[in-house]
Amino acid sequence: MTAPIPGSEGFSSRPIDPAVLHRSLPPTLPVHTVTQEQIDAVDPLTYEVIRHRLWSVTDEMGEALKRMSGSPIVTDANDFDFAISDEVGQEVQVGLYNTMLVGAVDLAVYWTLQNRATNPGITEGDMFLCNDPWVGGGLHQSDVIVFQPVFYDGKLFAWTSAICHEPDLGGSGLGSFDPGASDVFSESVPTPPIKVVRDFELQRDVADVWVRRSRVPMLVGLDLRAKIGANTVGRNRLVAVIEQYGADTVKAVMKRMMNDAESRLRTKLSALPDGTWKATGYQDQAQTGDRGVHKITVAMTKHDDRLSFDFTGTDPQTGVINCTYAGMRGGVMLALLPILAGDIPWSAGGLMRCFDLISEEGTINNATFPAAVSRGPIGPAWLTGNLVAECLSQMLDRSVDLGKSVQAACCGTWDTAVVAGLDERGELPAPFLNILMEPMAGGYGGRPVADGMDTGGLFCIPMGRIPDTEMTEFLYPLLTLWRREEPDSGGPGRHRGGVSASLAVTPYGTSLPMGLVFASAGKAVAQNSGLAGGYPGNTGLEILAREAGVDELLRSGTIPGSIEELGGTKEIGACYAESYLAPGEVLYMHWQGGGGYGDPLLREPAAVAADVRNGKVTPEGARAGYGVLVTGGVLDEDATRRTRDTMREERRNRSTTSGSEAVMLDLSLARRLDDNLVEVTVDGDHLVGCAHCGRKLGDARTGELDLARFEGPSTAAGPQVTSDPAQYVDTPVVFRQQCCPGCWTAVYSGIVPADHPDHLADLTRLLPAVAAR
Repeated sequence: MTAPIPGSEGFSSRPIDPAVLHRSLPPTLPVHTVTQEQIDAVDPLTYEVIRHRLWSVTDEMGEALKRMSGSPIVTDANDFDFAISDEVGQEVQVGLYNTMLVGAVDLAVYWTLQNRATNPGITEGDMFLCNDPWVGGGLHQSDVIVFQPVFYDGKLFAWTSAICHEPDLGGSGLGSFDPGASDVFSESVPTPPIKVVRDFELQRDVADVWVRRSRVPMLVGLDLRAKIGANTVGRNRLVAVIEQYGADTVKAVMKRMMNDAESRLRTKLSALPDGTWKATGYQDQAQTGDRGVHKITVAMTKHDDRLSFDFTGTDPQTGVINCTYAGMRGGVMLALLPILAGDIPWSAGGLMRCFDLISEEGTINNATFPAAVSRGPIGPAWLTGNLVAECLSQMLDRSVDLGKSVQAACCGTWDTAVVAGLDERGELPAPFLNILMEPMAGGYGGRPVADGMDTGGLFCIPMGRIPDTEMTEFLYPLLTLWRREEPDSGGPGRHRGGVSASLAVTPYGTSLPMGLVFASAGKAVAQNSGLAGGYPGNTGLEILAREAGVDELLRSGTIPGSIEELGGTKEIGACYAESYLAPGEVLYMHWQGGGGYGDPLLREPAAVAADVRNGKVTPEGARAGYGVLVTGGVLDEDATRRTRDTMREERRNRSTTSGSEAVMLDLSLARRLDDNLVEVTVDGDHLVGCAHCGRKLGDARTGELDLARFEGPSTAAGPQVTSDPAQYVDTPVVFRQQCCPGCWTAVYSGIVPADHPDHLADLTRLLPAVAAR
């Protein structure tokens, strides 16, 4: 752990009571606000019209940013977001792009109001730039926010903001990713809020200082102007709404939007059972040379109409796999918005009033300065979101209606590969840098009612897109050999996880080796966990094919279609590493699919056969993962029945049990807990049983579930395991499965460290009412 630096604590932003913030502002900064009576007085029709106008303002800001930016990260992949906030920074309306950023935008405004209101002042025509993840706005230094105060009649009325990921902002690593960094000083320099626009004019000196740090200054400079343009659109459109309806009415609608979002979420929470749900996940490796796993753990408690997320017990900050408080908060929003607020307008300022965060300072998802945080949003913040989503899903799964929002983990993480070198295709050689954005096509997790979407995108970027291959080849000296969906990459389950894809590229248009940076996780320990017995999706894999003979194949008219067709040697890419890609060599990436939902032996055989015919599952994957026999695309029902019986017998033979006597419950009295478990109350005792065979599995007096347990090599999970954990970490990693000892239905399946905690043993997860007593 890096030593804390005195004075750095002044750059840590936290949520603040709006009333307290109002009172702290100097008289030189008058603000516009309204009373509760004015909020209540807005009629429903006016409210809906203005609410949708504000929504359209943010959409126009997003379109302006995309049209002006020259970066494929924005124009193709949609890795950006924007917001309209009230006078003290509470987010009223956010975009549908990178939702993790929602947890950070308001923090930057709070800090600016507290630290810039007097000197240099906050005035009409200002815009601020920030890439300090401790202040907020973004989750690591590559997330750059430009935000502006909007004044009306001389009073601070609102804020608009635009933020996107920049391709490179300096530091020792390509794309500002240094996989060997031990602290932030090897990364891009964090810049707290600084005025980049004064009196509506871009400050040339600030802009020059800003772009000077980058390996691609023209792109960074263009993105800076694109964000300024997006904010200008936001201000003009917002002022037009104010002039049409009046400042008090528009502000009343903004406040009511947040109040309504808060009220609707609190109403939903009040209808759910109180209790505590737990989840634990891991980051493979912390930096170049590390061979450990690093834990994030959360206990989510729901009481009345409020949630609390307690991350106590998370491992200390280390390597590059850290995020700040803003990243932790962004991870919570990643899960909360689609799972709990999918049917509620995303007025994030209201939604964030409904939960508390508890975390020890100096941990990998609440890191203190000067920790390295380049991996922040696509490592610990993303994992935080996966774990929160797992807890929310456990809570909602007992309800048939709310269970429609339950989802196993989506693709788990982001596989980062950055290439940079010299493009020799033009008259003059020119440097280039490209972050491969193809992993945007991740697989979604399976749900109680449906399979996960195949290459459907990322959970945290609802509007995300995969880049255009032809545009990539036009912009960079790269040739794409293939980009395709990969069968067996979705986690097996009663509902299958969505499959992921792979990419193979080779240098084309340069005679020099390209620099290459890897930064990823989910290669040893699964990041894309299943639910209710569903298996995780595939583990990630990167391969460098050295001396692959691509040129000879192309000259002969052959375009290679698999790694096996390439010659030379194959190097397995580490989680974190710096390397190179030379002409004639191939970089192969296979990122992660979604986790499955429910025991795969309960999946309809006809659905598996359809998956085989559609190329989502191989015949071997159908047999090994689902016990389904498909030959020539035709389902063999008799052989499938026999195979599944054999697989259940294998589960029996390989598992350890307590040997307790079987007690059967009356399932007509049962209440759903998830796909496999039910609660039955008998003579006042709360019992847990198997939803399929009725066997009693636990009660409040024993405090634990009586499940059969198996641990074996990760390959026992099936063909979706594409990498050997020992290639990456020294920690023993196992496939753990827990089954009902009556019918041998899988209740839990995971690829985890051998010392992974057994949350299923804690009946408070399943019977919150027992814990409350």
